Amino acid sequence: MARPPMAVARILAAEYGDVLEPANYVRGVALSGHLRLFALAPDGAHPAPAIAALVAPSIEAAAFDRVSAADGAVHSAYVWADELSEATGDPRYGQFLGRLADRYLERRPDELPKPVDPDARVEDIFFAGALLGRAYRMTARPAYADALFAFLARVAPQSESGLWLHCGASPFSWGRGNAFAALGIAEALSYLPTDDARREPIEVKHRRHLDALIAHQSAAGAWRQVIDRPDSYEELTATAMIGYALVRGMQRGWLSRDLEPVAARAWAAVDDRVDDDGMVRDSCPGTPPLPTLEDYLTREPIGGHDDRAGSMALWFAVEYAEFLVGTARDS
Repeated sequence: MARPPMAVARILAAEYGDVLEPANYVRGVALSGHLRLFALAPDGAHPAPAIAALVAPSIEAAAFDRVSAADGAVHSAYVWADELSEATGDPRYGQFLGRLADRYLERRPDELPKPVDPDARVEDIFFAGALLGRAYRMTARPAYADALFAFLARVAPQSESGLWLHCGASPFSWGRGNAFAALGIAEALSYLPTDDARREPIEVKHRRHLDALIAHQSAAGAWRQVIDRPDSYEELTATAMIGYALVRGMQRGWLSRDLEPVAARAWAAVDDRVDDDGMVRDSCPGTPPLPTLEDYLTREPIGGHDDRAGSMALWFAVEYAEFLVGTARDS
């Protein structure tokens, strides 16, 4: 039987979330996971002071130019900024995040945000969704919501399969790429105004994508390294990220509770790939656009300590634990 998500969240929090530099989303998500875990189940010392000390060099004025000049993978290392601002009352974290979000208000001639890859890399859906969504939540500044709505309206999955391709140069249904799209839109919808007419087409796009993904969920509950290739391995990060998107949508009301069995199977698959020491298996390593489908199919999975898999599994575990608490309370 799968372990309770709260138990696994505590295991993962003990192993991940004690480093940020070099700043990257794979480390930032784990810091956010620590803050979310404590907010859900306070136990022991609040993690905020230790996190504040850890990230102090990363929010100095001297750090901004370096971070700002990087890409969305680095910008989204600050996904904890709103939560840490709320926990500490210190506005500097949110201010730093807002300055990064301002970069996404700058448009290229194709009207897409300047930091977004011109070849439509699917990772940017998460990077932009996480950053602009939080900036809007913290400031209520319409420009952030406008930029995010415009970006999400422009991007689309493959019409034939309903799945997302990694990018124009790599037109393959990479597992974590599809998970980036699902997670990124779920993050965006968490913060965008609920009474805006531009929201409904985004929700429809998101639900159609999830329907396409669910058709490819394995019997064990996982999604694969290449979503539509049953000969590719069942991959941890994609499963955790898609599972998170499902649970977040059910919690917030844009997905039907009929999807609970799908999320439960996803959790079982993630739980099976995390041991009692927080070590993982079946995690795809960092993956730039690759030239052939075979390159994706043969990409060697990681086992052991892996910040990327650990952080995404932590986010899913906390989100699913919160969902189960709410479900029990409402029943």
